[in-house]
Amino acid sequence: MTEELDAIDRRILGVLQKDARVTNAELSERVNLSPSACHRRVQRLEEEGFIAAYVALLDARKMGKPTTVYVEITLQSQAEDLLDAFEREVAKVPDVLECHLMAGSADYLIKIMAEDTEDFARIHRRYLARLPGVRQMQSSFSLRTVVQTTALSV
Repeated sequence: MTEELDAIDRRILGVLQKDARVTNAELSERVNLSPSACHRRVQRLEEEGFIAAYVALLDARKMGKPTTVYVEITLQSQAEDLLDAFEREVAKVPDVLECHLMAGSADYLIKIMAEDTEDFARIHRRYLARLPGVRQMQSSFSLRTVVQTTALSV
């Protein structure tokens, strides 16, 4: 799918990943393209799904959720109905930022943001411990974020 992207498309995506609020005029200047041609390219990138969404990234600390917890979950079985039930329910947990079906020792890896260890204990009791089919859970607390980005290499 990335064969459809030329150098200008890649520059547009690179700029938008760093600042999605850039005006079309500024974007066109930064990628050396006319504003109308730039606008058409951005529309095409949106329509073709290269640009999935525009979002505001919130500061977790300022939002009172500075604690990052990664939870590895192993289910009782790999039965499709159990996987479906688990995925349906984990999607309802308000503090889950990401949930990935994994290859390896754990079935799922979940990323949670919490206020502190007490808040995580509440999330664990209220939500995680009630997820269907869980055989084992292992939680790891992040001590410090070394690298964090949402930007893909283009």
